[in-house]
Amino acid sequence: MPEILDQARTRVLENGVGLDQAGILAVLNLPDEHLPAALQLAHEVRMRWCGPEVEVEGIVSLKTGGCPEDCHFCSQSGLFTSPVRSVWLDIPALVEAAKQTAAAGASEFCIVAAVRGPDARLMKQMRDGVAAIREAVDIQVAASLGMLTQEQVDELVEMGVHRYNHNLETCRSYFPNVVTTHSWEERWETLRMVRESGMEVCCGGILGLGETVEQRAEFAAQLAELDPHEVPLNFLNPRPGTPLGDRPVVEGKDALRAIAAFRLAMPRTILRYAGGRELTLGDLGTRDGLLGGINAVIVGNYLTTLGRPATDDLKLLTELKMPVKALSATL
Repeated sequence: MPEILDQARTRVLENGVGLDQAGILAVLNLPDEHLPAALQLAHEVRMRWCGPEVEVEGIVSLKTGGCPEDCHFCSQSGLFTSPVRSVWLDIPALVEAAKQTAAAGASEFCIVAAVRGPDARLMKQMRDGVAAIREAVDIQVAASLGMLTQEQVDELVEMGVHRYNHNLETCRSYFPNVVTTHSWEERWETLRMVRESGMEVCCGGILGLGETVEQRAEFAAQLAELDPHEVPLNFLNPRPGTPLGDRPVVEGKDALRAIAAFRLAMPRTILRYAGGRELTLGDLGTRDGLLGGINAVIVGNYLTTLGRPATDDLKLLTELKMPVKALSATL
């Protein structure tokens, strides 16, 4: 057994203290023959500190495309030649999406907008949309609307939004290679305000943007410092027309190593499968990740890419005897 896994068994599994950056890097550098042991330990950590339940979430885009920011991975940027164009969703369509999400077995519905930050029009649509959803369906509402002011944070709390997603995307040292129209520090400031408001913090990122293994470890350590309630883990699905459109897909074993490392860095955090897992891991890898530290999934499609059918994920959870957390009372 590698020394880092022996150390992690005591530090993380027994004491509930996440690995530091050096320990995370050691896990990310484990040779293939030790990957099953790392995944097994990460699964034990997840079961010990989070339990067997899996949180299921659906997402929908309220405002798609036409974003003024230049996030190099994103086909919703209005600065690239990628095919996504600006579209707004009306309130009835938003409510219907929430109903379908609940019917698929999800307890969480996240409203996402491709913007730098919300303007008055978007905040009004959020107010109307959240009120209509809460009247029509029993589901928790989360939001992801870019960078916020303190006034907007307070308004979302008043609406009843219980969790806010704002991804750091990558580590601080690599961020300028991925985004130039705003800074890592600006994102961190929004997350600080969200945490202080009492909303749950959802913050993760994308692996495979061109970062080194050392920067991947740096990112996990910075997330651990933030201590978010939830970390969505995406793997780059290269989008045509974006600056990262020709990046290679993350190798499946590297993705699984990252899952184990992020779990050992954050033993109590909801670690959620998000975009790109279908391409990077496929069916077998999806199972391995759920047995290697993952305890939440986004079901159905993502914002601009297709996901696995919700029924496939729910069937897999049943096979693995992993109960879905807090199913909607309407089911």
